[in-house]
Amino acid sequence: MNIKSLLLGSAAALVAVTGARAADAVVVAEPEAVEYVRVCDAYGAGFFYIPGTETCLKIGGYLRADVKGGDNVYSGGHANQGSDPRGDGTYYFRTRATVRFDARSETELGTLRSYIETRFQYTNGGNATELPQAYIELGGFRIGVSDELFGSWTGAAGKVINDDVINYQSAVTNQVSYTFKGGNGFSAIIGAEQGRQMDNNHYNYDYRIDDYMPHVMAGAKFEQAWGKISGVVAYDSVVEEFAGKVRLDVNFTDTVSAFIMGAYQSNWDDLHDNGQRNWFGTWEGDWAAWGGLSAKVSDKATVNAQVAYESEGTWAATANVAYELVPGFVITPEISYTKFDGDRKTFAESRVGGGDDAFGGMIRFQRNF
Repeated sequence: MNIKSLLLGSAAALVAVTGARAADAVVVAEPEAVEYVRVCDAYGAGFFYIPGTETCLKIGGYLRADVKGGDNVYSGGHANQGSDPRGDGTYYFRTRATVRFDARSETELGTLRSYIETRFQYTNGGNATELPQAYIELGGFRIGVSDELFGSWTGAAGKVINDDVINYQSAVTNQVSYTFKGGNGFSAIIGAEQGRQMDNNHYNYDYRIDDYMPHVMAGAKFEQAWGKISGVVAYDSVVEEFAGKVRLDVNFTDTVSAFIMGAYQSNWDDLHDNGQRNWFGTWEGDWAAWGGLSAKVSDKATVNAQVAYESEGTWAATANVAYELVPGFVITPEISYTKFDGDRKTFAESRVGGGDDAFGGMIRFQRNF
C-alpha cells in the first residue's frame, strides 16, 4: 500500500464517521398537525366548530346603557325610584352586559342544543348578576330556565322598550316544554312551569307551585310571509284559574308591520279581593289589549309605537326611534305616557306620591356583538 492509497482511505473513513455522527446528532422532529377553527354554517352566521369536536358554538351578546328621567310610567313616582317611596329626584341609570353561549350539534334524535345567557348589571349604585336563560334542547324538547312561555310564545308587545307597562308576561322560571314544528308554518307547544316569587305592579306575590302539580300551558302558531297568528291558553295550578291570549301580526310591506293582541283571565275580582294573582294574568282586570306599529323610515332609523289598555282603566302609550349609528351600535330615545286608574292610581297616589298620570323619557345606547 502506498502513501497515496493510505491517505485516500483515511479521508474516506473520516468522512463516513463524521457523517454518521452528524446524522446521529441532528434530529428534526416532524411538525404536529394544527387544527384551525372552522366556520360552521349549518345554524346561521357566527357559529364555529369547537376544535376537536363536531359541536358548533356561537358567542354573542350586547353592552347596554339606559338613562331615564321624568316620571316612572309603571308606578307614577319619579323614574329613579321604582317601588322605593323615597322619590329620588334624579336619573335612573343602568348599565348591563349580556353574554350568550349557544352550542349545537346533530344527533339521531335531532339537534342537541345548550343555551346560556349571563347578565351583569349596575343600577343606580347597585350590582346584580342574573341567569335569565339556561336550558338544554333535544329536538323539540326543552328543560331549564327561560322566559315564561305565556309571554314568549306570542312574543313581546311591540318593539318599544317599555312594552310591559300593561304587562303581558310574568318572568323567567324553571320549565319543561315540547315544541312541534310542521313544514307549512304551523307550530305548537305544551309546557309546565314552576313559577317564582316576584314583585308585580309593586305588590309581592309568590307564584311558585306548592305541590307536584305545575302551572301548565299550550299554544299554537301559524306563520307565513304576510305575518302570523298565535295563541296560548294556560292554567295556574295554585289559584286554579285560567288565562288566554291571541295575537295577529301583519307585514304590510318589507318596511312596515303591525300587531294587535288581546288577553283574558278568569275570576280576577275574587283573586284580587283575596290578595292573590294568576301567574299568567299579570295585567289589572279581566282583560287587556295591546297594539303597535313599526316602520323602517330609512336605512338607519326605525319608528316604533305601542298603545295598551287594561280593563281596570289604565292606558299606556310609548313611542321611540331606533337609530343604528354604525353597524352594531343602536341609539334609541323613547317617550312613554300612562293614565292611571283603579288600583294603579291608588298605589301611585298613596305609596309613591304620584298623580293620576305619568310622563317619562329614556335613551338607550346598545352595542350588539
